[in-house]
Amino acid sequence: MSGLKTELRELLIEALELEDIAVEDIDPQAPLFGDGLGLDSIDALEIGVAVQKKYNVRLDATSEDTREHFYSIENLARFIESARANGAG
Repeated sequence: MSGLKTELRELLIEALELEDIAVEDIDPQAPLFGDGLGLDSIDALEIGVAVQKKYNVRLDATSEDTREHFYSIENLARFIESARANGAG
């Protein structure tokens, strides 16, 4: 799954055009929003679109679970792995 975490960090940098941040700067366990990278709801939307497009997974914006999936890169990687295992990606 570490390869997936690296891919997700690269995707995040590309999708959000975070030119001053390197992959190594993003702790996979750190929160993406608030005190972590400081991303906002617009960033979440862009990340969601990029993740759905790249990994062909479905994210339900109204689900309480989605907030947990977006907590960190590690959680997002776990969600994608789970979706793939269940045939959703």
